[in-house]
Amino acid sequence: MARHVLAGASAVWIAYAWIPHLVTPWCPWRGPRAGRRIALSFDDGPDPEWTPRVLDVLAHHGIRASFFLVGERAARAPGVVRDITVAGHEIGNHGWSHTSLWLCGPRRTEREIGQSHALLGDLTGHAPRHFRPPWGMVNAAVFRVLARLGERCVFWSIQPEGLRPVAGPEQAERVLRRAHPGAIVDLHDAEGTAGAPGRLLQALDPMIKRLREAGYGFATVEELLTPSGSGLR
Repeated sequence: MARHVLAGASAVWIAYAWIPHLVTPWCPWRGPRAGRRIALSFDDGPDPEWTPRVLDVLAHHGIRASFFLVGERAARAPGVVRDITVAGHEIGNHGWSHTSLWLCGPRRTEREIGQSHALLGDLTGHAPRHFRPPWGMVNAAVFRVLARLGERCVFWSIQPEGLRPVAGPEQAERVLRRAHPGAIVDLHDAEGTAGAPGRLLQALDPMIKRLREAGYGFATVEELLTPSGSGLR
């Protein structure tokens, strides 16, 4: 009996947490190949210490980027959220608490996405149009919630640092090696992996310079995925 119960519970979990990943290849992982544009995107912020330093580097190079923000962090640093918006960057939704959606039932999933969507809209005056799931994990409830809110699930085609720390210079090298037209680069301006923002700051300036030397321009995720998006920067 216990074996049947366990098998049934496993089947339910697979249907809820694993099978929905079969849909993700139809989500944007990259933009069109036309033109040599790349979108830099930043996850897990806003961080009151590190995000302003990232903004300074982007401003120095005249680049707009996309910031996928964690709702509870945005609630603690609303001024940083407004600074991101005023600088012309895109704000995306990265959930309320950065909890893996594999651990969230339908009601918790609704709260994680919806609460962050509402707060970011209030802080910026524009509801976010893109959602990046924490850790890249989805469940069977995600796409219904996103459809109701008018958000699109977006992933990435280059991630120079994931769960394991990668030194800043090596992150820049990885992005350069894997760069391609339409790439969406996933970077981290807050502590998901310990020390991630400091390593990012080491990587960001040389990364941008070398991508420009290779003939790439920069766009937000929204600009990259929208055919009428603005030109190179």
